[in-house]
Formats: sequence, structure tokens, C-alpha cells
Amino acid sequence: MSTTLGTLLQELEPHWSIGLFETLDQPGQESSDPWNNAGTGHTAYCELNYTPRGADGTVGTAKAAGIAEQFHVSRQLWSHWVEQGTLGSPRTFINALPHMSFVWGDENADYLKDRYEALKAEPLFSHIQHTEDQAEIESWAPLLTGGRDAEQRVAASKFDNGTDVDFGALTRQMADHLGSQGVELRYGHEVQDLSRGSDGRWEMKVKNRSAGEKRTVSARFVFVGAGGGALHLLQSSGIEEIKGIGGFPVSGQFLRATDSEVIEQHHAKVYGLATVKNAPPMSVPHLDTRFVEGRRSLMFGPYAGFSTNFLKQGSYFDLPFSVRPHNLLPMMQVGMDNTGLVSYLMKEVTKSHKQKVEQLRDFYPDAEGEGWELVHAGQRVQMMKKDAKGRGVLQFGTELVTGGDGSIAGLLGASPGASTAPSIMFKLLERCFPAQLEGWKPKLQEMVPSYGHLLNEEPKLFEEISAATSETLQLDS
Repeated sequence: MSTTLGTLLQELEPHWSIGLFETLDQPGQESSDPWNNAGTGHTAYCELNYTPRGADGTVGTAKAAGIAEQFHVSRQLWSHWVEQGTLGSPRTFINALPHMSFVWGDENADYLKDRYEALKAEPLFSHIQHTEDQAEIESWAPLLTGGRDAEQRVAASKFDNGTDVDFGALTRQMADHLGSQGVELRYGHEVQDLSRGSDGRWEMKVKNRSAGEKRTVSARFVFVGAGGGALHLLQSSGIEEIKGIGGFPVSGQFLRATDSEVIEQHHAKVYGLATVKNAPPMSVPHLDTRFVEGRRSLMFGPYAGFSTNFLKQGSYFDLPFSVRPHNLLPMMQVGMDNTGLVSYLMKEVTKSHKQKVEQLRDFYPDAEGEGWELVHAGQRVQMMKKDAKGRGVLQFGTELVTGGDGSIAGLLGASPGASTAPSIMFKLLERCFPAQLEGWKPKLQEMVPSYGHLLNEEPKLFEEISAATSETLQLDS
């Protein structure tokens, strides 16, 4: 998020003074690291939690369409930066990969068929394929059917134009570009506090972690792109917009295949249905091909868990230290309303390796436990906030928080996260830089040709832009 915003602003206003402070020694090692992400290329093609069945029995597509729109903005911006030389070879951060949804049982198969019918009517999803034929599913992803009962009803939907994105590599490339353009990059520097100075500028207390030195840095505008750490910094700023908001941390683990023969048999992202109602998006099971630093891998998970730290390299005191008088009641209400979710997370934490492999076999029946190693994923901090009735609710998703005068902004929440970073940063530009926006529009439209349009409402424009970005990002080969 931070490097995306920095790269946008540097191109829009090359003479502005920009600084980036990162607690760790390199960029992209926390939430953006590929093994800390639960999903790496959200287009809403395969994630079933984005297409819920409503009380009337219909399958909703609005959320999926919104996320797909945002991901196509990401593709356009990355394409622009590849053409400009801001990013390197597309293969270093994005690769073509089919996206699939896979379920079993009559109720789930009926749902997936209804979802297929609903999605294929939308231009952004019109190329969806669907089958209940195990032989055809085997041709798409053979690990799903090997060893499976031939009489079991299964169903699968597939998009051939999905992608896998290494957001760690993407983040590092943007950071390197910023450094080459004169942006001040300070790694190993922790921002510990934010407050208003007497001149109205923001003052940040920054600690050099290796030298132990502290200094104060001031700025007219601050973006807090600190992942789970954003809540504490926004709270320290004292802005009204952060009051009443709390954080609910969710951790995760993956099983990663160690057998190269198994890895080579699977070439897709395959998502299923969550095992419990109201499970966090990062707990939705998936058998997932990934390309990390150019190497092909296969993982399954995640297995949700609970820890009180807000960052993978954070403190166990993060959760208790985030409690304030203004968010205590909403947080307590969320706890009372989500006892089933908390119980589920506790059960996930205590699962043995054998139990994890048994869950893997729902997707891959022939899986052998010794061929998989456990990987600890990153932390996600789901927002807790008041609803329209003033009661605390647990909110899944990503939310941009901006101060009333637009001089500060921060990002809270999780999925779909990094996949939609450009759209979120465009929203930030609109909220925080209204005086400059009109002058920026021609450049923004050059960066993202669909800026100001909805591709789902303009099928011809969608096809043109999709073809152009596929060519630039080398997604057809």
C-alpha cells in the first residue's frame, strides 16, 4: 500500500519531498510477503465468500464485481509501470494461472451452479466455465479427483485468465524505483508515535532500531500503511475518525508441498467453502499454486489461528494495548456476538499435523502427510467498529480511514488487501488531495485508461483493456 501510494505521488508530483519509513530491514517482509498472504491475486473469480447466497435464494454478485473492477485497475497500473520502466519484467511479480472454485455434496454443488449462472451474466465474469464431470475436473486439476469416490457429487467453476501475484517482489521493485527517484528510504526505522505540531504539521517520533537513535520528522501529509500496526499509530494521532474502532487479530498456517512431482501436477488456484459460518476470509481453504521469486510452489490452507500480536513480528501486547475507552464496548459486543468464531479459532490452533492433512485430503484425496511442511503465515487484523445502530460488529474487508482535513490516512482490515491497492490509493488521492485532483486526472487516465468508468458496464472497453494488459503483463504466453 505505501509503496503504491509513494510511486503514484512521485509520478504525479516529482518535485514533492517524500519519505518512507519501514520498521524492518527490507520492504515487503510483513503483510506483503508472499508466504504471509492468504490470497495472491484476488479477482473474485474463485473466492466464494464474495458471492453469498441471499435469504431469497439468489446468489449476489455485487461484491465480486466490485473486487474484479479493482483488480483490473491494478492490472492497468502495473502495465503502465512496466511500460515506463518503473517495474521490471512482469514474470518477476505476476504470472498467468487459472482460478477455480471446487465443492462437493448436493447443497454445495447446487450453490456453485447457481453462482455460475449468476456470474456468467456479468461481463467481467462471462468467460466462466462450469462442470460436475469428474473427468473434466481431472483435466483441469488432477489432484482434486485422484482417489475420490466416483459417485460423490462434485462441482467446479474455472476462469482461465486468472493470475498469481508475488506482492513481496512487487513491493520491493516499487521501493527500489522510489529510491532511484530521490525518495528518502529509511529501513530499520520504527515510527513510534504521531501527533500534531504547533504549526499544524504531523510530527512523527522515529527510532533507528540498529543505532537506538530517536528523532522527530514532520510532514504535511502522512499515510500509515503499517498493516496491523496501523491501528496503534492512528490511535496515537488522536483523530476523531479512529474512535470506536478496534482490531481482532487472526493468524494462519499453511501446508506447503515438498514433493516436486506433486507440485508439477497442479496448476491453479482452487478455493472451496469455509467450514464454519462467518469465518474470516483468510480461513477459506484453498489448494494454491504460487510463484515466489520465480519458483513454482504448492500450498494448502490456511488453518486459522489466534494470537494477540497485530504483526507477525509484533508484540503479544498489541491487542490489549489497543483497547481504549471509546472502543471497549464495541469490542466486548463483538466478543459476545462471535463466540462461535472464537471457539473455531481455538480449535484450529490445537489441530495436529495429522488433522491438518485430513482436511487437505478433502481437496486432494491421495495426499500423503510426509510430503507437506508447515509454514506460518502473517497476521491479519480484522476491524471492529460500530454499525448504524451503534453496536460493535466484526468487519471483514479493507477500509481506508482518513482524517477530517485529509492530512492523514491509514489502512485497516485485510482481504482483498494488496490485490486492490491501486484502487484504494486512487480513493485516497480523491479524499486527501481534492485541490490537486482535477489537474491530475489526465495523468491518472493515462496510468489507468478505465479511470472514471466501470468495466462491467462497458463490455467493449473491458475486452480492449483486458487484452492490452494481458499483452503487456505477458499473461497470454
